[in-house]
Amino acid sequence: MDGTAAGGPAPIGSGPEPVDPAGPQSRPKGIRTGRNLPAAIAVGLVLGALVIGSLYTVKVAFLAVVLAAVGLGVVELSRAFGVRDIRVPVLPVLAGLVAMQAGGYWGGPVWLLGAFVLTVLVLLSWRMFQGQDGYVRDTTASVLTSVYPALMAGFVPLMLANPDGADRVVIFVAVTVCSDIGGYFAGILFGRHPMSVISPKKTWEGFAGSVLACVVCGALMVRFLLDGQYWQGAVVGVVVAAFATLGDLIESVIKRDLGIKDMGSLLPGHGGMMDRLDSLLVTLFPVWLLLAVFVPV
Repeated sequence: MDGTAAGGPAPIGSGPEPVDPAGPQSRPKGIRTGRNLPAAIAVGLVLGALVIGSLYTVKVAFLAVVLAAVGLGVVELSRAFGVRDIRVPVLPVLAGLVAMQAGGYWGGPVWLLGAFVLTVLVLLSWRMFQGQDGYVRDTTASVLTSVYPALMAGFVPLMLANPDGADRVVIFVAVTVCSDIGGYFAGILFGRHPMSVISPKKTWEGFAGSVLACVVCGALMVRFLLDGQYWQGAVVGVVVAAFATLGDLIESVIKRDLGIKDMGSLLPGHGGMMDRLDSLLVTLFPVWLLLAVFVPV
């Protein structure tokens, strides 16, 4: 999803691409998006159906979907670190991911935090028995992976455990996706002013489109799904647009530092799973917190 929250690339994920100084109208649409858009839309629809189908049937089944998606993200991130000879042990991170998801759903925030701390201790100890050379480098990357994406994903079960948890998760996913879509169309139609050298294809016009789409979606969904106020949903929308953009930039920095374009090639038109999850992971905590404050259970 690199760059989508602020306009330019396809709404379902793309890597950083430079802004054409002649302007977006000077290039063919295929080059401008940089993705196979039909394939990306098809994959997005399949993923959306999987999310909705599992959410409104068996909640635990949706947790399994989250575990599979984030687990693939962990594998992709560890392989990406390997490009720079940074070793991240996948097995203990995946075990920690499972513990955090289970702890968050059945035990709440304290169990989520406890599972995370235990995961960090295991990672620090695991690497200790492999020698001193590169210990700080490898453990730093391992702890980062246990936070992003594993710990951040732990706010899904916290949200889902509520009686209206399915609706809360749908709001979170829908508003974040609207950030991508609004940013994409506004960036394609009006984008002229790049936001950041980190991801030059992001534009301020695209970001404005993200904010507008998120505000409209958030206001309507919070009002009709959770019986909240329109203004509360609008606030959620503004915050999601800002954090989704932050999530895109964070992954852009990681990929640029590692010298890669995408985290993987699993999803046609998307790149890797982490390229799909970047904004979703970063918006999880603020959405969980705002909905808990605005519409308490």
